[in-house]
Amino acid sequence: MKSPDAEDYCVAVIGAGAMGQGIAQVSAMGGMRVILFDKREGGAEAARETICGRLDRLVEKGRQTAEEAEAQKRLLQAAASLDDIAPADTVVEAVFEDLDVKHQVFKEIEAVVRPDCIVASNTSSIPISSIARACEHRTRVAGLHFFNPVPLMRLVEVIVASETEDRVVAHLTALGKRMGRTPVTVKDATGFLVNLGGRAYTTEGLRMAHEGVATPAQIDAILRDGCAFRMGPFELMDLTGVDVNFPVSLIVYDGYMQDPRIKTSPYHKALFDAGRYGRKTGRGNFDYDDKGNMIDPPSPDHETDAEPADQVTLAEPDERLAAFCHEVGLTLAADDAPDRPILTAPFGEDCTHVAVRTGADFRRLVAVDLSYDWSKRVTLMTAPGADPSVRDRVAARIAAAGPKVTAIADSPGFVAQRMRAMVGNLGCYIAEVGLAEPADIDLGLKLGLNYPLGPLEIVDTLGPRTTLAIMEHLQAITGEDRYRPSLWLKRRALLDLPIHTPA
Repeated sequence: MKSPDAEDYCVAVIGAGAMGQGIAQVSAMGGMRVILFDKREGGAEAARETICGRLDRLVEKGRQTAEEAEAQKRLLQAAASLDDIAPADTVVEAVFEDLDVKHQVFKEIEAVVRPDCIVASNTSSIPISSIARACEHRTRVAGLHFFNPVPLMRLVEVIVASETEDRVVAHLTALGKRMGRTPVTVKDATGFLVNLGGRAYTTEGLRMAHEGVATPAQIDAILRDGCAFRMGPFELMDLTGVDVNFPVSLIVYDGYMQDPRIKTSPYHKALFDAGRYGRKTGRGNFDYDDKGNMIDPPSPDHETDAEPADQVTLAEPDERLAAFCHEVGLTLAADDAPDRPILTAPFGEDCTHVAVRTGADFRRLVAVDLSYDWSKRVTLMTAPGADPSVRDRVAARIAAAGPKVTAIADSPGFVAQRMRAMVGNLGCYIAEVGLAEPADIDLGLKLGLNYPLGPLEIVDTLGPRTTLAIMEHLQAITGEDRYRPSLWLKRRALLDLPIHTPA
């Protein structure tokens, strides 16, 4: 087996679509000879020309020299037949997601390449062991899962199938680095790391919208402004395409024996059935023009002309909430006048349960989410039957102090707490079953999905005990196993251990 650092190292890419082109490009930019094959007549040659054009544009943008681009172009070869891939040291299959097609392709590859050639699949959803089942030399088969667009997305998942040799994993890890990617090692399972770990963000956003807790625009704004996510789950769904993320959600859900933690919602299916795929169709969760710009996006802001409140009462002693009141200009009253707002800042509870537990008047109770940086946006929550004028007076005072306000319906854990706890809990489950190492789980989700923090880092920021409390409240209030805490989270929270503590 040739070293992946060898000057004459050769990578063959089977399938010249968007992913195959990206893999070929980063391979050439890593200084490796690339043989590109596609069964479509002229497909490989057309793909080579496209890649060369991209390399030229990098020169125009000043990201590499003309000499470097010319050297990379010389490394790109369009194969006339599959026999031309015989010199390859590693073959990366990037054909469409059909197990029967992949079985046939892998058989054809094995008939051509050397016995020591590594054969990898770029599949995003099919278990590698299922693909390797058709192979004669299964120990050399692994997954090398890139993300679209490959030249921009730094992550690559190295997928270890049941019979993959350790030396193959080490080889592909080194090869990924030479391609300029950041490899993470992942156990073979449906969705691998990123497509499983990303389910919580999508499905919990959908669940909250389905329950009428908040609108897609409100949920997106809270998570962008308060939690530093680059996109909210609904804008992200529209970007990736509902025609992609809905079927993947079903595949991952079925692959994990229909675990309710990753179950999607009827609203997701309704978008899919209606052909509202997002930017590519001009309609999804939002509307878009032909350039992909959102048209007339709904406002997430709660605007009111109510007279700002001056004094409030706290439902129970809370230093954080008292400090918040001081910062936005609310005075804490010693008594409880019948028309005065009552504030609370619960973790995991909704207004209904806080009112029952504390005896506070639910009609005047207004909950504030202090679990995140509220300097840009404050989330307010009220119980059914609450007096909207009381909420509006509190909202007016906060807005006068600077932050925008989003008002949502009653929800255990508001929006941000629910989302962050669910993302963190799923990350803890992934660690629990050994799909990847804790540090790689965080790295993979940050690089693969542009999360501001990895799932376990989110738990670390909230605090394991706080995250556990949010999950336990969610499970108790909703009665759903969807919110059951992972044992990884529960044990570390109860023992007061750092969330990254290994098993």
